[in-house]
Amino acid sequence: MAWNRWYGIRSYIGSSLWVVPFIALVVEQIVLRGALALSGKLDWTPLWPLAQEATATALQTIITLTLSFLVFTFGSILVAIQVASGQLTPRIIATALLRDNVIRLTAGLFVFTLLFAIGAGARLGPSGPRLILWLAGFLGLASVAAFLYLIDYAARLLRPGSILWRIAEDGRQVVKDVYPRPVQAADGGLRAPPLGEPILAIPHRGGAGVVIAVNIPALVAEARRADCLVELVPRVGDFVGAGDPLFRLFGGQRAVDQKRLTGSVALAPERTIEQDATFALRVIVDVAIKALSPAINDPTTGVLAIDQLHRLLRLIGQRHLHDEIVADADGKGRLVLRTPNWDDFVQLACSEIRLYGAGNFQIARRLRAMIEDLIANLPERRRPPLRQELRLLDQAIDRFYFSPEDQALARAPDMQGLGGGSVAGRT
Repeated sequence: MAWNRWYGIRSYIGSSLWVVPFIALVVEQIVLRGALALSGKLDWTPLWPLAQEATATALQTIITLTLSFLVFTFGSILVAIQVASGQLTPRIIATALLRDNVIRLTAGLFVFTLLFAIGAGARLGPSGPRLILWLAGFLGLASVAAFLYLIDYAARLLRPGSILWRIAEDGRQVVKDVYPRPVQAADGGLRAPPLGEPILAIPHRGGAGVVIAVNIPALVAEARRADCLVELVPRVGDFVGAGDPLFRLFGGQRAVDQKRLTGSVALAPERTIEQDATFALRVIVDVAIKALSPAINDPTTGVLAIDQLHRLLRLIGQRHLHDEIVADADGKGRLVLRTPNWDDFVQLACSEIRLYGAGNFQIARRLRAMIEDLIANLPERRRPPLRQELRLLDQAIDRFYFSPEDQALARAPDMQGLGGGSVAGRT
């Protein structure tokens, strides 16, 4: 199977809620049969305190409870999806809710307990195996405890601050994986020169989708085998339609394996966060600008979003962003892979929030505090785009505020938006 198919399957499994409960179904059958085999070698009868009728009632209670827990869990997820889509952004459904391991494992526990209790009840008798009754009882207690925990966890999960924190944490991990090297003071990155006319263009022949991941080592290895330079036309996160150019080839002594090249690019119906460093910022910015819309008018959530953008930009600014030319082991350029540069990250994090939020004191002050802090703490070569954003913020403040007092208040940096600035900053 091609790499992109394996990657697509893995990504689908990682964002599917039904997978863990299905695995729990299989594991339950194995555990039940193992417990039956083990109970034949142990005398558990004196240790079981309930009579047969009471045991049947207890098992039926466990079945009823776990079935109710399952209904509540999946119903709560549907409500959470509706609330999150309306108040935050639909893009957190796949990035945060469906990938949440606590929800997936809790649903798996409920399915496991339900089926195990049914299996124990079917084998109940005067001399039935007592080990499975003990296991069913412990599983019932564990399910009740997990359900109580899930209620608290779900309430905390749906808070904007928690959602934004989780997305930022995922984004930080992606940045560390995709950009492992720290930035150097004089390291400007290697940009691809003009490549001229390609000897071959390879179009995308499958269904339309978004590029979510690229197998860089496989592309470099194939380019080295054919002794050519391969250019990947779309970037990770770009939409590619059927017939759109996918690769361009330059030079080469041998024919390339087109199937291997196309199999090294994974597409999906929508963007994911695994290799797309800008997508985490995109989701957080979407939450911020929706909170700043007149229909919602929640600038405090916008401040929470800027808090997480601040963390991400500081980390990205300290990393060496990808060279556009990827070399092989001999140091010869083999792959042209265009990635976002520092200007792209800064514009993505600041531009739309400035456009929709500069008229609010909280957003203007928190945005300035972020930019000034980044200017003070990042290398000099990262500062020009930040200074440009600061100038644009000042121009926006001049358009939105007419009195000098309001302009001075909006220009004061404040990590809390309002209420956290120093006296000197306010004056």
